[in-house]
Amino acid sequence: MKITGVETHLHRSAFTYGASTGGVGGNLHLRSMDTLLVRVECEDGVHGWGEGFGFTLAETTQDAVDRLIGPACIGQDSRDIAGLGRMLQRRFHNFGRNGPVTFGLSAIDIALWDIAGRRAGKPLHALLGHAARKRVPAYASLLRYGAAEDVADNTAAAVSRGYRRIKLHEVDLACIRAARDAAPPEVPLMLDINCAWNSAEEAIGFCCAVAGMNIRWVEEPTWPPGDFAAIARVRAAAGCGIAAGENLGGPIDFQRLFAEGAVDVAQPSITKHGGVSAMLEVAALAKAAGVAVVPHSPYFGPGLLATLHVLAAMEQEEPLEVYFADLDAPPYGDALAVRDGFVAVPEGPGLGLEPVL
Repeated sequence: MKITGVETHLHRSAFTYGASTGGVGGNLHLRSMDTLLVRVECEDGVHGWGEGFGFTLAETTQDAVDRLIGPACIGQDSRDIAGLGRMLQRRFHNFGRNGPVTFGLSAIDIALWDIAGRRAGKPLHALLGHAARKRVPAYASLLRYGAAEDVADNTAAAVSRGYRRIKLHEVDLACIRAARDAAPPEVPLMLDINCAWNSAEEAIGFCCAVAGMNIRWVEEPTWPPGDFAAIARVRAAAGCGIAAGENLGGPIDFQRLFAEGAVDVAQPSITKHGGVSAMLEVAALAKAAGVAVVPHSPYFGPGLLATLHVLAAMEQEEPLEVYFADLDAPPYGDALAVRDGFVAVPEGPGLGLEPVL
């Protein structure tokens, strides 16, 4: 069935996230939570939804879909997801293998998998595996606050909402200790460093400083994110799990990451690395390497929903990353709300939900 239309919609919502003016507060670079929705329609009337990585880059990704990727999809066979993906990657490879163009390609792939599920009359997770989880555990991915009191307050709030796993985006030890004190000791913390340290030695020192705090992983400890040898040195000496992947260029980079023995946890992004197809490829590589897969998914649209389906289908249960921010108008209303620490998996065909435009 040929693709007859590709449309983009920028979903924009105000949000709150619990920061005071004493911390990062009003200096946060996000003024609204932007989600790029991409709708693909076929000649038989079936349509599907995808999402390209966005935040403050959403309009740039939207432009890549509108002017480059969408027109190239018209007339192509929507059933040949792998073939269409290869064609688009080769056609646009000279624009780079990471960035807005790849984010747009990810949106198309997600939408095509949504279409495949709708045509089959099955939820996406049923096409991907047999685990058939009705719900998936979630972890709260707290934004960066930069103030110990804010970190403690939001950690306590996340626990009160049922989360039993917390991720911080803090590098200050006082902030991390505040979170540890605010959460029950059995609740693990994950620490996203966002490539803060310029050397493996700095990162190792940090990992030693947080030893004994029930840390599941330290994420992206060094700059640049593609220095796999440095990440491997950190892992060898850290005494805790090491995670990375959201800023890589796709499955090929993950293969190199695994070959270096750099991580315990891989974090492919469904809206950055090539959609559902790339996620499945990375998961297969990770399984062969003995590496866990906990996807990067601080989104609110089809990217979050598709990641939920992938996790529902995986052999090993792992948590869904949920951005700890309250949107005034979430793309799916409260359908993906966290309840008792879990997110329910929709059972409708494809992704199972329609976004509210």
